[in-house]
Amino acid sequence: MHLDPGTRVPAVRADLPRVRPAAATAAAATVGSGLGLRAATAGSVAKYGGDALYTVLLLALVVLIAPRVTPLRAAATALAISWTVEFLQLGPVPAALAARSTIARLVLGSTFNAPDLFRYAVGAAAGWGIHTAVGSRRRP
Repeated sequence: MHLDPGTRVPAVRADLPRVRPAAATAAAATVGSGLGLRAATAGSVAKYGGDALYTVLLLALVVLIAPRVTPLRAAATALAISWTVEFLQLGPVPAALAARSTIARLVLGSTFNAPDLFRYAVGAAAGWGIHTAVGSRRRP
């Protein structure tokens, strides 16, 4: 294979077998952080931090499912899922499910809140930064 001198070759992740366990650990740590935040704080700190952590958790789950995903694509996917769930709250289904199930309330929420969209973006940016930093440390 011949490459021009300016051609960029994507890095092959030599640590791919360790990506899924790391993503699973990150997901568990994110859930623990969210529960700890709820236990230690109240009001807007718990709510805003929880919104950001929701997207960080989704990013970890994206990496768990697709370990070869780039940090930017993982963050964008997590953000898109977060925003989709938030916009679904404009309809009646999430509220109805939330009334019947605590898990549905935690995962889907119940009412649309436009400022949450920004907090999800903060979580995606933080997750992207962490994923990028960890990935760059592991590459040979």
